[in-house]
Parts: sequence; C-alpha cells; structure tokens
Amino acid sequence: MNTNFAVIGGDLRIIKLAKMLATDGNNIYTYGLEKVEELKSKRNITMCKSIEDAMEKSKVIIGPIPFSSDGININSPFSGRNILISEILNNIEAKTLIAGSIKTEIYDLRAHEDMKIIDVMKREELAILNTISTVEGTIQIAISNTDRIIQGSKILILGFGRIGKILAHKFSGISADVTCAARKSEDLAWIKAYGYKEININKIGENLSKYDIIINTVPYKILTEEKIKYIKDECLLVDLASKPGGVDENAINKRKIKFIWALALPGKVAPTTTAEFIKDTIYDILEKE
Repeated sequence: MNTNFAVIGGDLRIIKLAKMLATDGNNIYTYGLEKVEELKSKRNITMCKSIEDAMEKSKVIIGPIPFSSDGININSPFSGRNILISEILNNIEAKTLIAGSIKTEIYDLRAHEDMKIIDVMKREELAILNTISTVEGTIQIAISNTDRIIQGSKILILGFGRIGKILAHKFSGISADVTCAARKSEDLAWIKAYGYKEININKIGENLSKYDIIINTVPYKILTEEKIKYIKDECLLVDLASKPGGVDENAINKRKIKFIWALALPGKVAPTTTAEFIKDTIYDILEKE
C-alpha cells in the first residue's frame, strides 16, 4: 500500500503513527505538528506551512484521538496555533477523514457530502487493544500513588465494560482484592462467574469506606458529593471516564482525597504500541474501502 496521508494535529500516538506510515513507504504531509523535531528529518514526511497544502496532496486525512475537546478546535498539543475543526471540514472534498472519538455533531458540519468521516475508536478491535494501554497505565498510577503494595489492596472498579473487565483481570493477577460494581444483573453475574466480588453500583455508599483504591470507568457522575463523604482519606481515586467524568471534583477537593483524572492514557504510557494498533486499523479500513 502506498498512499498520500495528511496528518493534522494529534498527540504522541499520532506522531509515532506518522513515522510508521512513512517507514512503510507512504507519503506524509503534516500540519499542526511543527514543534516535533523528530519528524523534520524523516524520509517521506513533508511538514507543510498551511493546512490547505497538507490536504491538497493527500487522499486520506488523519486527525487526533480524541478529535476535539472543546468542539471548536482539534486537539493539537504539538502546535503553536489553534486549528479550527471547520478548517479541516471545509477543505475536504471527496476524501476520507480518519480520527477518533468524534462527536456526533461534527458529522453535520461537513461542507461536502462526498466526504467520509471514520471514527477509529468505534472499531471494536482497536477499542479492545487500546484498553490494554489504559489498564497498564492505571496500574502504573496505582503503584506510583499509594504507599502500600497492590497485593492485598482492596480495589473497587466502577463499571464492567471493556476497561472494567481487563482492569479486574490484571489487578486480580497481581493478587489485589478486587470488587466490581455494575448495574445490569447480567454483568453482576459475569463478575461473580469470574471470581471477583460484586456489588450493585446503585448500592454504593457507606461501603466505599473499605477500599484502598477506587477506579471509575463510567462516563457520568457516579461519585457524587453524597457518596464521596464515605471514602476514606487515604484512598486513591482514579477516574478513567472521558469528560465530564464520573467524579464530583468540587467534593473531592473539599475532602483533599488524592484524585487523578487519567485521560488519554494510551497516548501517554504506550504511544508506540498504540500507534501500531491504529496503523493496522487504518490499513484494514482502506483495504475494505
């Protein structure tokens, strides 16, 4: 496969992805990555001065994961400028935009009907593989931010989706005392079948006081001020949910409990491995297209 790609914005995962695509013989035109020195001398990579130049020469546009945090600009931490979503969507005609965690309303902003938008994070295979990096990063956070070993620590995982399942598996593998909270009776049954302790997420309250580490994976407010008052002072609280998160931050700040909102962990703890997963997914998408 030899394709012209425009790579616009993005974090360390996207930088590693650009290098991998170039190594495979593809031509890469970047914009919004001007602070990345390692791309400037890389063969098959051209750093463009305008978004129009980058996209004009490209068949496929690769954007950030997540695509945007504010719904106005794309995520471009390695750029000194703001890049409006409209700058991309108004310049793509008969091309394909591939990015991640794209909000529904962005699809309606397309200026050209023949433009395709593909959200890689809706691909089940990538979502599952991406979870591995998230889980390993969470374990790293737990080890670095507590003054006790993980073995024997009482850990509560809120939610039993992709991340919750693998978190429970990995933590139990290092002998943590794992409890999983879910709402559906089916999930509670699976928790029990796997050998973890189970609790209905609607019944958490005073029982929160017994946990050393609490990890939330549910993307809506689970830990309200009413529930946070039961968490013990020395507990580590980690929120893996995307914005607006699942924890009442004001209540946490009042209690001064150690709290870490760990967003976009794959891009921070394992950008190379995650980039490999993304690259394989993109190739699969293009082959099927």
